[in-house]
Amino acid sequence: MIRLKDVEKTYDNGTEALRGISFGIEDGEFVFLVGPSGSGKSTIIKLLTGEILPSSGRIMINGFSMSNISDRQIPYMRRTIGVIFQDFRLIGKKTVYDNLALAMRAVGASSKEIRSRIPYVLELVGLSGKEDRYPDELSGGEQQRVAIARALVNNPSTIVADEPTGNLDPGRSLEIMTLLERINALGTTVVVVTHEKGLVNHFDKRVIMIDAGVVAGDGVGTYEV
Repeated sequence: MIRLKDVEKTYDNGTEALRGISFGIEDGEFVFLVGPSGSGKSTIIKLLTGEILPSSGRIMINGFSMSNISDRQIPYMRRTIGVIFQDFRLIGKKTVYDNLALAMRAVGASSKEIRSRIPYVLELVGLSGKEDRYPDELSGGEQQRVAIARALVNNPSTIVADEPTGNLDPGRSLEIMTLLERINALGTTVVVVTHEKGLVNHFDKRVIMIDAGVVAGDGVGTYEV
């Protein structure tokens, strides 16, 4: 569960990115977070992943209060969230298997857990048999599937996808979004930040519109702006 209440964020350079944002996302929801460039979407993502803290207001993420979270708690909070980036961020010199194994070792998973979990997750994202491939041997869509598998490999309750289809053509974009929808159907909360109106309008999901640091709209429907 995610809760933002009267959240404000002003950066050190004086930029007022968020001006009293409030919204909640329930466990198991699929939500699009949309808005023009500079609207505050990236700041919200950084708040959700613990990269930055709010200037004021309250944020609860999967049972953790981000307003007074300790340094010791942040790694535990981050284990509840899998993040997918636009630029994949795969390690080119490591195989698909090793990219995923690295993410699992980072949270203390055993070798047995790694051997058991990785084949399951690769099957889930449609990459069975690709364990020994290197990123440059895969298409852009396949690389993004590896990135999704990496986000899922530690079994987070929430997936945050930051422009996950920004580097893909429309056909691959639809495939990736359909995959995220399937992952959501298995019980994982999914938050997708995107500017692609056509993609948002293809799916009948909740849309939270951010503009100039405030919530400009919130509901199920099309992205018109």
